Amino acid sequence: MTQDHTGEKVSTRIWDAIILGGGAAGLMAAITAAKRGKSVLVLDHAKKPAEKIRISGGGRCNFTNLDIKPKNFLSSNPRFCISALKRYTQHDFIKWVESHNIAYHEKTLGQLFCNESAQQIIDMLLTELRDAGGQLRLGAEVREVIKEEQRFIVTSTKGVEMAHAVIVATGGKSIPKMGATGIGYELARQFGLNVLPTRAALVPFTFSEQQKLWSVPLAGVAVDAQVKIGKTAFREGLLFTHRGLSGPSILQISSYWQEGVAVTIDLAPDVNVLETLQQARKEHPKQDISNALSYIVPKKLAKAIAARDGLGGHMAVQSDKILRRIEDNLHRWQITPMGTEGYRTAEVTLGGVDTKDLSSQTMEANEVPGLYFIGEVVDVTGHLGGYNFQWAWSSGHAAGMAL
Repeated sequence: MTQDHTGEKVSTRIWDAIILGGGAAGLMAAITAAKRGKSVLVLDHAKKPAEKIRISGGGRCNFTNLDIKPKNFLSSNPRFCISALKRYTQHDFIKWVESHNIAYHEKTLGQLFCNESAQQIIDMLLTELRDAGGQLRLGAEVREVIKEEQRFIVTSTKGVEMAHAVIVATGGKSIPKMGATGIGYELARQFGLNVLPTRAALVPFTFSEQQKLWSVPLAGVAVDAQVKIGKTAFREGLLFTHRGLSGPSILQISSYWQEGVAVTIDLAPDVNVLETLQQARKEHPKQDISNALSYIVPKKLAKAIAARDGLGGHMAVQSDKILRRIEDNLHRWQITPMGTEGYRTAEVTLGGVDTKDLSSQTMEANEVPGLYFIGEVVDVTGHLGGYNFQWAWSSGHAAGMAL
């Protein structure tokens, strides 16, 4: 270890690779390379590694999905993810988890969670990294990355290091309170790569003040719903919040939403609303219409819908025309959100480093030998349900194998 003219600690060692980011993708790349005999150093600005893993899945980490297909990923090039996903599959990661005796379960729609804690996945990764001879340096905020001839020089708050390759696994802008930054995009631009516009994805919707007058009293009410934009639809839980709408179905469709676009929501996807209400009118003619609606949706929501749509009186006075209007409003409720909660609560970032500038086989920059981009920083975004973790494992493995 020497010092340069600024007093920075400069290592005389040249690593095979320096990985920027100690999250899922970065640790995966480091482990894969280290197991192949490569010398690797992981730099992360946080005090603890893999914080996003720790909080994921309610603390139990939805680490992959049984049904991984390219159609579950959004990208300007939908085919880009195919190679990495094929060469390191969800089944490969599941075997790895099982080899560490981590018990897991399938929750819904193929989503796999740890039975106990997300910390088990973090411990598995850190153990594998240590055993393979890789090094992790925390509290190392990257200040500069430059390339001189065939090597990279990385300056961080922990000193200056050199490497033959740099793997950028710094994630996106989501959840800034955990230290998320846009440094990965800055590095891509610095080295001449194109960066596609980014925005928050897998994120709750927010309502206007006018919309909130109706929705805020419903905060906490949950229903099974189908949400749709164009031909894209998701059927999962929907949750009313103090700000607007959340729940798995909303998070899923948010990745496809653009400002000013209406979302069509079916609040009772399995119910023949007209027949149900006609039957209620026949059997309980003196029943109030909001009470009849409560057999279809939660009582609080039923009352709110009746009030919003100006519905009142006994079932006996409700014409088929009115019942059809109710059916339409339940099956085809259209709402245009004011916006989203943004990166503050977004699970991932949509957009990022343009896949046109990367090799789908290795994740290496086409015009900058030795520079790789993996994980969330790349323009590949998975659906909710373990898909983004699988992209981290698969893209990290691809880069680690390419060194």
